[in-house]
Amino acid sequence: MSSRAETIGGARRVDQRSASVRVLRVHLVQLLLPVYDKAGAPLAQELYEAIRQELVARFGGLTAYTRAPARGLWADGARVDKDDIVVYEVMVDALDTGWWSQYRTLLEQRFAQQELMIRALETRRL
Repeated sequence: MSSRAETIGGARRVDQRSASVRVLRVHLVQLLLPVYDKAGAPLAQELYEAIRQELVARFGGLTAYTRAPARGLWADGARVDKDDIVVYEVMVDALDTGWWSQYRTLLEQRFAQQELMIRALETRRL
């Protein structure tokens, strides 16, 4: 297997070749977004539409898991809190942690949340 690195649009990508298979290392960024506000009321669809538009404009695509919200559970002392969430994903060649940190802060303000989860997983495009 051979491996080479190239710079595309300022992003360094690793291209590993084995027979006819091309593998590119990328980051899968996931945004876990609440479905309800702190009072339990559904959040406005315009919030989600704005995020979809922003991410598609910046990254060229988006996957949204919105049909069956996931449930998040966490312990807060003696009680267990829960939240229904939807997940948005984008794939990026280079992970700009500064931009994502600022975007998370912006989303926390928009959604009136103390904290939102945005996580990145290094993965390989097969």
